[in-house]
This record gives sequence, C-alpha cells and structure tokens, in this order.
Amino acid sequence: MRPSPPALVDPSAVPEGSLPGKEPVPQENALSDEIQGRLRAALQDSRNRWRGLVTLAADLAFETDSRGRFVFISPDPALGWPAATLLGQPSALLLADIEGTVGFNPFRATRRVRYRRAWLKRPDGTGVCLSFSVEPLVDAEGQVLGARGLGQDTTEQDGDAAAVAAALRRCEVLDHILWQMRQEVLASRMMESALASLTTALGAEGSAVLDVLGSGEGSAVRYRLGGGLEYILSTATVLLAGDSMAPQLATAPDGRLVLACPTQTRFGEQGGLVLWRPADGRGWDAEDRQLAASATGILRTILDHDSIQREMARQARTDPLTGLLNRRAFTEETNRRIDRLNREGLPGTVMFIDLDHFKQLNDRRGHDVGDSALQATANHLRDAFRPADLVARLGGDEFAVWLDGMDELAAAERAEHLRTSAPAAAAALLIDGDAPLTLSIGIATYWPACGDELDTVMRRADQAMYAAKHAGPGQWRVARPEGS
Repeated sequence: MRPSPPALVDPSAVPEGSLPGKEPVPQENALSDEIQGRLRAALQDSRNRWRGLVTLAADLAFETDSRGRFVFISPDPALGWPAATLLGQPSALLLADIEGTVGFNPFRATRRVRYRRAWLKRPDGTGVCLSFSVEPLVDAEGQVLGARGLGQDTTEQDGDAAAVAAALRRCEVLDHILWQMRQEVLASRMMESALASLTTALGAEGSAVLDVLGSGEGSAVRYRLGGGLEYILSTATVLLAGDSMAPQLATAPDGRLVLACPTQTRFGEQGGLVLWRPADGRGWDAEDRQLAASATGILRTILDHDSIQREMARQARTDPLTGLLNRRAFTEETNRRIDRLNREGLPGTVMFIDLDHFKQLNDRRGHDVGDSALQATANHLRDAFRPADLVARLGGDEFAVWLDGMDELAAAERAEHLRTSAPAAAAALLIDGDAPLTLSIGIATYWPACGDELDTVMRRADQAMYAAKHAGPGQWRVARPEGS
C-alpha cells in the first residue's frame, strides 16, 4: 500500500511557534509582553504628565547624583540655562555668591527640606532667589545617592519683603529718634540723643554734624559722637560742600568709609550729617543711605531749633541797635572774667564812655540821625579794642568796655586815644550848628587783692565818667579804690 501524502498546512492558520522546527511560545508569555508594553507606555505617559505638571508648578526641577552633578533638569531652558549645558555639570555652577546662601546647597541636600531660600545665578550673572523643596535620594542601606527637588522663583516677593522690612526698620529708628527728641528741651541734647540712636542703628563707628564754612575755610564741628572724626573730616567737608543734596559716599585717606548727607537750615547755613565706618567695615548700602537721608530731615529740624535758640540767646545778650553786648550780658561775662583773674592774680579795668552832645543832636536832627551816631560810635569802639575785650552798650548814649589784664595806666592810654580820635563816621553826620560828638570816659580798675565786687568797680567808673563830663567834653578820669 502506498503511503498517503503529507497533509498541506496553511502557515497562517498555524499559531506562531507551532510550525515544524519551531518551539511553541506559551500563551502566558505573549500576554506578559503585551502587559509590559502597556505598562511601559503608561509609565512614559505618567512621566510626561509629571514633567508637564512640574514645568507648570515649578521654575526649576532637578535631580543630582552622589557627586552633586545634574542628571535631570526641567524645564528647558531653566532660569535661562539650556538643559544640555547643565546636565553632567557640578550643581555648584548655579550657586550665586550672595550673602545669605552660605551653608545651604539645595542640590546636595542630605535631609528633607521645605521652602528654604537660596540664590542662584542666571547665565548673564544676575541673581534669582528660589524657594526650594528637596528630598534626598537614598539606597537600601540609607546611603545618599543624590537629591531631587523643585524650586519656585521668589525674587520679586523677596525683594518686596525686603523693601517692607527696610521701611519698617527706618520707621522704628526714626520713631525712636523722635521719641528721644521729645524727652529733651535743649537742641544740643536733642541732637546728642538723635546721633546716638542713628549711630547704633547703622552700626557706624561715629557720627557728626558739621557746618561748612565759606570761602574754602573748611568746616566747623557742631556735634560729634564716637572716634575717628579727625581722619575723615577733610573728606566729609568736600562731600558736604557740593551742590547735590543727595547722600554722598567716599573713602577717607585712611580707608574709613564715609557717608555724608548735606542739608541747609532755614537760615541758609550749609552743613549736614556725616557717618563713618572702619576701613574693614561693611560698605554703605542703599538702605543705609535712605535711612541716613530720612534722619537728616529730622536733624535739620533740630538744627533749625538750635539756630532759633542761638538767635534768641544772642538777642537776649545783644543790643539790637549796635550789636554790642547789653548790660546784662556785660556784667555776666565780666564776672566770669573776674573769677579767672582772681585765680591768676591779674587786674582788669572797666571804662564807662558817654557820647557828648548826643541829646542835642537827637533832639535837633531826629532819632534816625541819633541812631546812626550810636552805631558809628559802636563800630569805633570795636575797632579800638582787642577782640578779647568786652564792649557793651549800657543804654542811651552810654557804653562800657572791660579790659582783661590791664590796669588804669594802660586804660588811660586807650582813653587818650579815644578822646583825640572821635568817631569819624559820627562826625560826618554833623552839619553847621551841631556840637561835636566827643567821648567822656571814666576808668576804674579791679584788683584781686582788694576784694571789691564788680558793682563797686562799675560805680566808681560811672562816677569818674561824670567827673570827666563836668570837666568838659572829651575828657577822661580815673577813679581809684577808696583808701588808695
């Protein structure tokens, strides 16, 4: 019997792996591959979704390895950096050298971190502040393999917060200065309190208020606090003498850091506030300058108050017509001089001076001409005596002079000079028929050994002046102590 021919098989009808010469594939393996493919696709989709959410929610997402190198960066670019530029590079490349970042590197965190700020740098070198949440990556043994985290740009909010904090600080300092001022009455005490508060708040080595003198004569120190002013005075004077009223910065010859805030009082006095720090101190930043400028406005008010007090004191001691000392100021200052002369054992002399024929001139020509004659006489007396001598108008046409360290002999020489050199400006006021304006002078000397009071010496000088007047116009007389 002939054998039957082999049956023909349709390969398409045979399951894969069932053809002759091939091992059959188990059905469960085929199903596993399909599931794995689906899982891989789902995982990739999830990862893409996660990356999309991260890109929307964070300005920087990263992963680093155990050496701190970037292995993942998102988005691309991140903070202006192309991802390809950063991958594989040390994460320290992004850290900015800004105060406040020392001690925290978000890319090498070894413990969980939430909302901690760090400053990074963009490719152009500018800084950007991010708030980081970071999780360390660890293996089964707990060894750190790297870090993964997100960063949110808070530069603008951080700047706003810093501005608010700076404004609050300025308000606190200025409020404290104003409170200190309210505790004082005298401008000098107000200024001392204000400078103390401001110097402490700004961490300055010292501070001062200066008056700039005209014609390049430098400056005068009105108030000072702390040491080192002598080293920065010339630098501060230049800064305050300029036309700008904005805060000025400079470095003194010895390296001290100077901040000057120019100002003018209502009386036109040029000057201002000066603060300084040591050469190795922190530089003056924008907040320092703004606080100093704000405080200068308050100090200007104190300077105005001080000028008013000085003017009131000057008017209380000064004759308004001639600008000479009045009677009260003359006696107060003379008594102070006498205390010093008693310690030194030196004499002092009083001269009483009366303008002859003044009443006739005043009655005949009027008060305006009479006032001009008094002013001319005052100027003549100023020019005739030393700057250290005291010249006063006691009232009407009577004047007084105190000569430090002089006895009646030296005073008599001065009196003779005055008698023969009547005020030329006063003489120029006269017209035909006017009696000449001469001076009658009385002299009395104070001797420490005599123990006389100033009133006694002045009374003797007054009596000597009337004796000279009775002897004729343009005379002088000396009154000696009783018993001499």
